[in-house]
Amino acid sequence: MSVPLADKIRPKTLDDVVGQEHILAEGKPLRRIIDSGEVHNMIFYGPSGVGKTTVARIIADNCGMTLHKLNGTNASLADIKDVVADIGTFGTENGILLYLDEIQYLNKKQQQSLLEYIESGDITLIASTTENPYFAVYNAVISRSTVFEFKPVSAQQLIPAVRRAFDIISRENNTEICYGDDILEMIAYSCGGDVRKAINTAELAAVCGEVTDNKVTITEESLKILAQRSNMRYDRDGDQHYDILSAFHKSVRGSDENAALHYAARLIDAGDIISLCRRLLCIACEDVGLAYPQAIVITKACVDSALRLGLPEAKLPIAEATILLATAPKSNSACMAIDAALEDLKSCDALDFPRHLQNKHFDGKGASVVGQHYLYPHNFPNHYVKQQYLPDALEGHIYYEFGDNKQEQSALLYRKKLLGE
Repeated sequence: MSVPLADKIRPKTLDDVVGQEHILAEGKPLRRIIDSGEVHNMIFYGPSGVGKTTVARIIADNCGMTLHKLNGTNASLADIKDVVADIGTFGTENGILLYLDEIQYLNKKQQQSLLEYIESGDITLIASTTENPYFAVYNAVISRSTVFEFKPVSAQQLIPAVRRAFDIISRENNTEICYGDDILEMIAYSCGGDVRKAINTAELAAVCGEVTDNKVTITEESLKILAQRSNMRYDRDGDQHYDILSAFHKSVRGSDENAALHYAARLIDAGDIISLCRRLLCIACEDVGLAYPQAIVITKACVDSALRLGLPEAKLPIAEATILLATAPKSNSACMAIDAALEDLKSCDALDFPRHLQNKHFDGKGASVVGQHYLYPHNFPNHYVKQQYLPDALEGHIYYEFGDNKQEQSALLYRKKLLGE
């Protein structure tokens, strides 16, 4: 069976890995861990084709551990038990390294079955996921692992990898491959930061090129068909995936629905509706907030619909949520309030609770205050009675300021009425 070119030229050393300098360059965290030879439980998070599996294999080769590889899409409890059965057997003296690809597809019970062996060190786990691990991976596994984020590879970093792919194809087939820098850039910019896709595209381009006199010429026309992707995700300036998400978020916050739709279209074209949906949910709370509290409910319904429908139909509820949030009134009062409360925690110790707010306790003979003395608001006019709720050290602190929109100003008028102001 023919081996894909991407597997043939898979890097054998960290220096050959394309991209990921933020964690793999000399002196960076993951590089130092690997060079130390002491492998720990890790979770690699990032899109497909950016080197997660490659780095896991390099780690296994360098540390001398026995490598087991499972894929979460088809792994069962029986497969996990087979890995566990290898513990302590001949040939695993240096330990077992389990590389678990797409861990998010394992259910909670399957993930829990690994905990005992991860905890004891009998198995070292390196798991990969294309989804945010803090949502997709069981908390107990997260707490025993270090998360490293792999980012999409820039187009400029992809160009040397594509050129190397063409060189290898040329040597293997004893054929000259003719291409220009524009062809290299077209492949690099059309593959959305995915190294594997870029190399596979180069391999297909060589197969479909025009053959004359033992030469294969790669043409732009055939490449457009093979790439099947516009170069929207990466522009000529190396615009990255997260830059587009940032531009999308800021356009919605700035109430420019047309710009927001443009960036949403680029993300949809790249096939990344998960990041787009998460960003929409964030915007509904962070930037629209209490100015239109129903926005989060409607956005959640649109997001659920998009994820259920999948592409291409997912574009419809995504467009609806994008336009709704961009044209809605804005308020970041809730965001500012919780940030201020969290900031206060940094400067104060664990504060006691006012006695009347505590759960009911038994008052001993030596108690200085007998009885809880909590005032039940529903027993008073307008269901309100004034009493202290903040700890003594924070009494009078104000975190939330009512926004200047209609919704919050109505709430402010109601508050003033309660207080008799």
